Amino acid sequence: MRILFFGDIVGNAGITAVSDVLSSLVTKYGVDLVIANGENATRGFGLNYHDCLALREAGVDVITLGNHWRGRSSIDDFCEEFDTLVRPYNLRDYDFGQGYVTVDVHGVPVTVTNLLGTAFMKEEVLSPSVCMSDILSEAPEGIHIVDYHAESTSEKATFAYYFDGQVSAVVGTHTHVQTNDARLLPQGTAFISDVGMCGAYQSVIGFEPKSVIDRIYYGGPTPMQISEEGERCINAVLLDFDDETYLATDITPLFYIDGKERVYGQKDL
Repeated sequence: MRILFFGDIVGNAGITAVSDVLSSLVTKYGVDLVIANGENATRGFGLNYHDCLALREAGVDVITLGNHWRGRSSIDDFCEEFDTLVRPYNLRDYDFGQGYVTVDVHGVPVTVTNLLGTAFMKEEVLSPSVCMSDILSEAPEGIHIVDYHAESTSEKATFAYYFDGQVSAVVGTHTHVQTNDARLLPQGTAFISDVGMCGAYQSVIGFEPKSVIDRIYYGGPTPMQISEEGERCINAVLLDFDDETYLATDITPLFYIDGKERVYGQKDL
């Protein structure tokens, strides 16, 4: 089983970047299931119906969210319409939608869980480890991917090692910068601290640099603006699993700029 996971999709630039390459990547790498984090897809803050539909039509099978799960309150009205839209499981006092879903892929159950971390995050959530244990007690046996949406890399790694061998992969999202720590853990769980983002390449985590400078350094009153111009980047990981043990056999980070595969620091050839 091979699964393609796209990092945080930021704005229309991110949606366009994913839409432009998804089909070719599925063909090139022989992908069986596509997952993407869509919590920043609608102008960098939340996910509305139109953009959710656009990602589904582009070929994303499962969409996960994060701390901006309700950046667009309209999600309350449609989140249950999309049976493969997954909001954080460990939210307090939020009953719309689902925190994990299971889909059948070539006869193999694949569960996708979304959790929010606790370190340096404003949201008050239930314990991720306790919630994960609860999910494992009721989810069907099969491949299990956890989108752990958190700020702290050490928190993500701690969670991954704690559940090593119990889940198939722990894939970090939220910080929008792909980390150089993709690995297989000793008991067979694939891990990366952060997949990265999909959106404008010359940006500050998807936002227009000048608007970020004005806001951070000069206390400007206007919100940071999504960068929609110029080159678009894709950060993703390929996850390979054994269909019988449900454990990971490989994890491969991907980095594309305007559809061209790149290596960090590599100049144009």
